[in-house]
Amino acid sequence: MALLVVLWACTLLAIMLGGYAMLARTEGLQARFQFAQTQAHYAAEAGLARAIYGLQDPQLPQRWLADGRPYTFEFGGARVRVSATDEGGKVDLNAASPVVLEGLFRAAGQRPDAARRLAAAVVDWREFDVGRKVGLETYAANGYKPRHAPFLSLEELQQVAGMTPALYRAVAGAITIWSGRESPDPNTAPPLALAAIPGMTPERVAQVLAARRNVRPGVAGLFAGNGVTHSIRSEATTADGTRAVLLATVRLQGVRPGGQPYAVLHWREGDRE
Repeated sequence: MALLVVLWACTLLAIMLGGYAMLARTEGLQARFQFAQTQAHYAAEAGLARAIYGLQDPQLPQRWLADGRPYTFEFGGARVRVSATDEGGKVDLNAASPVVLEGLFRAAGQRPDAARRLAAAVVDWREFDVGRKVGLETYAANGYKPRHAPFLSLEELQQVAGMTPALYRAVAGAITIWSGRESPDPNTAPPLALAAIPGMTPERVAQVLAARRNVRPGVAGLFAGNGVTHSIRSEATTADGTRAVLLATVRLQGVRPGGQPYAVLHWREGDRE
């Protein structure tokens, strides 16, 4: 009996020790993962700070161009890839003409009639109610009505009648509410927004993008003078493959005594829309 008791006690101790060892291993893995995530996150934030400085670099030949081209560098053992896009090159949901909006949705794969209806629904959403009847069935089914006021966020576009999750994901990188322009600036527009400009053909879009790749800072005045509001994407990858992504829209405010050099208008972590 004493031998059986000792054997059972040893078995229980072995089980307990195995459980503690597994728990310690799991906590160790979690700690390493959290450390790697934190390292990647702060490297991505360093990329954001680097972009803000690069867009205002007093040495013109070294100034970053806000046309979406990538810049890479090493920081704290992580590889950081950063790009900035001038908001003036995007389609402004509050200011774009119906023709530009229709061009955007057509460039995103919508049929001409569907793109026209969706453009009308966007205009109806953002403007004061003048008796338009666009998408009433959709709104009634979802239990809300158009605000008939300017868009307050990019995500609000998802509530417009006719907008689907797939289409929103397709156009999210080409829309803004901060430019105030009726049509995107072709010098900094991403491909989808560039295709939305009236008169743009696929061949012309390809020519503009090819010419833009050959532009260097300090050479062309249009590129040397970046705007003040930019979307910045910073992606950091550590040596073990841990990845962090920051997407921020910032408004540069210049260097003023006691003032903030920039203001954050929109912030998102990760690639999910």
